[in-house]
Amino acid sequence: MRSRSRRAAATLAALALAGTLAAGCAADDSTSDGASLRPAAAPSPSGSDCWRSGTSGDDWNDWDSWGPGMGPGMMGRDDCSWGPGMMGGYYWQRGDGTPVKTLDQARRRAAAFANHLGLRVGEVMQFSRNFYAELEKPSGKLATEVLVDPADGDVGIEYGPAMMWNTDYGMHHHGRTQTRVSPVQAQDRAQQWLRDRSGGLTAGEAEAFPGYYTLHTLRSGKINGMLSVNASTGAVWDHTWHGTYIATSEH
Repeated sequence: MRSRSRRAAATLAALALAGTLAAGCAADDSTSDGASLRPAAAPSPSGSDCWRSGTSGDDWNDWDSWGPGMGPGMMGRDDCSWGPGMMGGYYWQRGDGTPVKTLDQARRRAAAFANHLGLRVGEVMQFSRNFYAELEKPSGKLATEVLVDPADGDVGIEYGPAMMWNTDYGMHHHGRTQTRVSPVQAQDRAQQWLRDRSGGLTAGEAEAFPGYYTLHTLRSGKINGMLSVNASTGAVWDHTWHGTYIATSEH
């Protein structure tokens, strides 16, 4: 009931505020399990410096904050927000209402989403608030990141960098940015960002996605969370929405 109410409210609000949902969802393609894919809105980085080095992320950390064609930032800062239909693509897939409790279940839900995009699922991680999955191209190169809602199996392109910085699968997918930051520099940038905050965390190896890098944050050598570094500007975006790390499933 909570999910249905959330979706209904989100859809009505999107129609009233933007008037573009119909354009974004006109094709309404379906996956093999009958779930439809729809655009979802990304939360914005906090503060007014969303594109400057030092960007720290946001505090939208639960699934009630977004839904099909609706989300925080839609009526917010012009340089940080986007709304339904603006991308002309499909970035959200409805679950069947069945709770997702295991990494294997999350992998299957992510695979249904990935198959529609011609991608495959790589690493899957479980956190206290959501499941996270890396999607890969057939070549093995990393493509994008998705979240799986443990409450009902909804799958969507991850908040933040995957939506805002990904030059192949994000809101700026028609544009290209010059890669000025190497993987080693991204790790150094992330380490400095963590050091400045004195939280006792270290940065893991930088994994390259189109337009940005994502790294695990580590405490005493064990995964604690993750953050991303823009490959052009060096801006850092902390993934604040996951909660506590629980487990990982590789390929």
